[in-house]
Amino acid sequence: MTPVQLTFRDMDSSPALEGFVRRWMTKLERVYPRIERCDVTVERPHQSHKHGQLYRVLVRLAVPGPDIVVSHEHPLDGAHENAYVAVRDAFRAARRQLEDHARRLRGFVKPRVQPQAAPVPAPEPAPEPAPDEPDAEEPDAVA
Repeated sequence: MTPVQLTFRDMDSSPALEGFVRRWMTKLERVYPRIERCDVTVERPHQSHKHGQLYRVLVRLAVPGPDIVVSHEHPLDGAHENAYVAVRDAFRAARRQLEDHARRLRGFVKPRVQPQAAPVPAPEPAPEPAPDEPDAEEPDAVA
């Protein structure tokens, strides 16, 4: 079981939301079992009367190679007035990035190949004048 560090900011902690996060973490472990650590931050940064109380979720997964970081916030998305929806969306995005990471490590992703410039043929040398013809470039000798 991967250790999960869950942090609540500007809101009260919720055992139900913590359980929801842990269930999502279990799903991620099925996708990629080499997750070393998971840090999740759930915060309610704005208490706006106009747009409601939107939640922002940050998920950081420590995996071999570069960490996977998902910051999920949509300031105008009314769905994120629900903390569970915000957590779900963040973990879905993390799952997509984790699947891509696993494919890259397994070599299932084609490497990007830079297009090669076509070789430019060398210009053909100018034909040499015949020996019995006077050279056009030499001026006539004046005696």
